Formats: sequence, structure tokens, C-alpha cells
Amino acid sequence: MKTNPNRFWFIVILLGWMFDFLFWEKPGVGINFFLYVSLCLGAGIYLLKMDGLRLAPRSSLLLLPIAFLSAVTFIRQEPLTTFLSIALTLFLMGVFAIVYRGGQWLNFSLLDYLFGYLRLFGSMLVRPIGFGLEMRKEQPSLSQKRSGRLWAVIRGIVIALPVVAVFASLLSSADLVFEERINAFLELFNIENLPEYIFRLVYILVAAYALAGTYLHAAQKSDAPLSEKPLVPAFLGFTEAAIVLGSVAVLFALFVIVQFQYFFGGQANIAVEGYTYSEYARRGFGELTAVAFFSLLLLLGLGAITKRENEVQRKIFSGLGVGLVALVIVMLVSAFQRLTLYEFAYGFSRLRTYTHVFLIWLGLLLIAIALLEAFHRERAIALTMLLAALGFVVSLSVLNVDAFIVRQNIQREAQGGGIAAQDRAELDARYFLSLSDDAVPAMADAFLDPSLPAAVREKVGAVLVCMRYERELDWQAIPWQAFHLSRHAADASLREMETTLQPYELIKEDRGVFVKTPSGGQFDCWGYSPD
Repeated sequence: MKTNPNRFWFIVILLGWMFDFLFWEKPGVGINFFLYVSLCLGAGIYLLKMDGLRLAPRSSLLLLPIAFLSAVTFIRQEPLTTFLSIALTLFLMGVFAIVYRGGQWLNFSLLDYLFGYLRLFGSMLVRPIGFGLEMRKEQPSLSQKRSGRLWAVIRGIVIALPVVAVFASLLSSADLVFEERINAFLELFNIENLPEYIFRLVYILVAAYALAGTYLHAAQKSDAPLSEKPLVPAFLGFTEAAIVLGSVAVLFALFVIVQFQYFFGGQANIAVEGYTYSEYARRGFGELTAVAFFSLLLLLGLGAITKRENEVQRKIFSGLGVGLVALVIVMLVSAFQRLTLYEFAYGFSRLRTYTHVFLIWLGLLLIAIALLEAFHRERAIALTMLLAALGFVVSLSVLNVDAFIVRQNIQREAQGGGIAAQDRAELDARYFLSLSDDAVPAMADAFLDPSLPAAVREKVGAVLVCMRYERELDWQAIPWQAFHLSRHAADASLREMETTLQPYELIKEDRGVFVKTPSGGQFDCWGYSPD
């Protein structure tokens, strides 16, 4: 960057303009996010390499999850998967800038991430200004020459404008198509569009400025050594911490005893208490998940502030921590079983699927942190939490949440759900209407499955007809920047099924839109979410 400041500023402004080109007035996130992430990373690596600054091998490991997560945004359309993929991509890109030259992220503590990001934000605010002033001081004569060239360019433009205008007028008179193109070009400078152009110019410059600060931070501050001293020295006595952990462990143990008494005993023991499976499952799994989460925070907090002056105290503290985690794991199993019962009774939804996957990763994280605490590897806790978060997001993307919901709910309806009929709700096919395009190929596969019961098959077919009608109403030309693989696959599935869905009749009335199935049933095209 210092070797060629003009190239540096040109590239960051070009990237700011590319943000506008890829995202302005585009219908949602598609391949544009992946392309922009790739451009930003590629430009940053190129600029730093031109200054002789090498990428640390450990830092290059971050490029693989960044590439995967950014690609998820044009492969999956399910909202939470897309949101978390974008959020984690941006987070990892920030980490990449923080550790570009040093590669210390594998040894980061939670506070290292916090202060690393604070320093990065500071660099984004002030470092581009400092860089510009530094270049002017180092190359004053060169700045004067550039200023002279700039004024020469401005004078040339002023002289050229009337000349070009005369020739353009003559050529427009000679060719109607050329005249139409000139008029379309001039409409871009309509005074009515001026506020929009100013706004777009401002955020282009803001994006360029932020990228400049990020690249400069990676060049100048990404090899800072880690501090081995904790920011806040341990101040809580061992006795106090042991009492807190012990008291919570006793409470958890009492709860677990109750669970073993009648929940893990099976359906008969629940019935004795006056509950059906579905009634009992409605309560608890959210609260138990919250207990597990706050137990994790308690263990991390006490581990950071508790003084352990000898090996005996360290072993006792670790033992209490492991015991607490073991009890929490039992409660997580209870929460998981409650959630499973609820899914058997009412089927899967997005919220239930998120929770289903989250409980698994939360349990693995608790076990890992207990082991790290026992082996005195506290600094690795931050890396473990990052890997757990990455695992959760990757699991959602690989699972394909909306397609999973369709497959599981259809299979549950076809097989009877596995529990008593009075505790089981029928297939809510209208819920499928609220799902994204990710679900369409799974519904198409189910509809074409000859082994599926006719009643279930008709519901799925009606949903597909409703979705096809809704797409026709909302049709718009999709620019290539917003290309989405999920939308493309859904469109292809619906096109392939046009002939198969002909027996279904779409009825439009004042009170709504309905589908008449081949057996004479009626399905209203109204999607909703039960969460």
C-alpha cells in the first residue's frame, strides 16, 4: 500500500462501487454476497502481498470456513441459516484481518477477540486518515504533481463536454436507436434522481473507507503479540466459588432425581402424574436449554475470577465443574426427549429444528469446556466456542432445514407418528407454504413417491399448486447478481411437475384462493407459522 498509494485507493473505491453494483436494488442475497466476500479477500491479500507482507499459514485456515459460509448464502434460502452464515462470515473476516500476519487466533481468549475487534474498529475509523497524511508528508512534491495533473484533467473535461455534445446531437439525428440510447443515458442525470445518487455515493465512500481501514490494520497491527496476563486478576476466594458451584450442583441433582423418577421411566410414569406425552412435552425444553446456557456462563465466569492457590483447590474446582456439567448434560437429554415428544405430537417446525440441533452442539460444548477446565487449558475455551458456533451453522446448512421439515413431517404422517392418535396432530401441510424454496424439491420428491398415502400426497400436491400460483403473482426478472441456486432448483421442480399437477384445479374467489384436489377436497392457500 505504501509502495503505491494510488493503486490502494483505486482498489478500495472500486470495491465500494462493487458493493453498490452487486447489492443496490437487488431482490435479496444471492451469489452477490459470495462474490463480494471473494473480491474483498482477494484484493486484501493482493495489496498486502505487493507490500511484501505475507499471510500467516494459520490465518489461511480461516479462508476455508469463510468460503463455505459465504457460498451457503446462494445455496440455502432458509432465513436463520442465511443470517447466521452471513454473520459468521463477517465475524471470521474480521478475525482474518486481526491476525493476518500473526496467525494467533488459535490461541485467542474471549477477551482477545473483544479487544481485537475494538482495535479493528478503531483502525477503520482513523487509520485511513493517518495513512493519507503520512503519504502527503513523505511525498510532498509528488502530491503537487498529482494536483497539477488533476486540474489538467478537469480542464480537459470542461473543454471536451461541448464538443462531444455537438457530435452526439448530430449522430442522434442520424440514427433513431442511437438517439434512444443517448436519451436513456441522459435520464441517469435527471435532477429527480439526485438524492439517490448522493446517498449511493456516500455509502460507496463509507464502504471504501472502512475497507481501507481494515486493510491498513491487517498490514500494520495484525502481528501484535498476545498478552499472557489476564485483564482482571482472579479475586474471588476458592471457598466462595466452591459454595456457589456446590449449591447449584445440589439443586441440579434434585431436579435430575425427579426426572429419573417419572420422566425417564416412560409413558406409564407420566400418565400417573396426570399428563399425556404431548402435554408434558409442551413445557420445559426451552427452560432447560436456558438452564444449560446459563450454567455454561456460570462455569466460565467463576473459572475466570476464582483464585486457586494450590493443586488441591484446582482439582476440587475442576471436579465440581465436571459434576455440574454432568448434571446439565442429563437435563439436556431430558430437554431433548421433551422436544422429541413434541415433534412426534405436532411435527417439526423451524424453531423446533433449530432447538434440536442447538441442544446437540450445546451439550458437546459443555463437555469440551469441562475437559478443558479439568486439564487447565482455559485459553482454548474461546476456540472451542468458535468451533461449536461454526459447527451449529454448518449443521443447519448441511441439514437443509426446510427440506428436512418437509421430509420428516411427511414421513411422520405416513408412519403414524409413533405415538397414540389422541396425542398426535395431523399433517399441517399449510405450514409448508411458509417455507422457503429449499423445501420445494423435497415436496416434489414426496409427491412423486408412489408409496406415499393418497391423502398425504394430495395435500402435498395442493401445496405445490399454491406455491406455483404465488410465484406467478410475484414474478419479477431476477438480475444475475441475485442468482440463487435454491430458487433455480425450485423453479426447475415446478416446471417438471406442470403435467402431473394438472388434475388440481385452482379456484380464485373474493374470500381467497383455493385448490380443488382430484378427490374433491379443498385446500386454501394460506400459509402460517405455528411457532
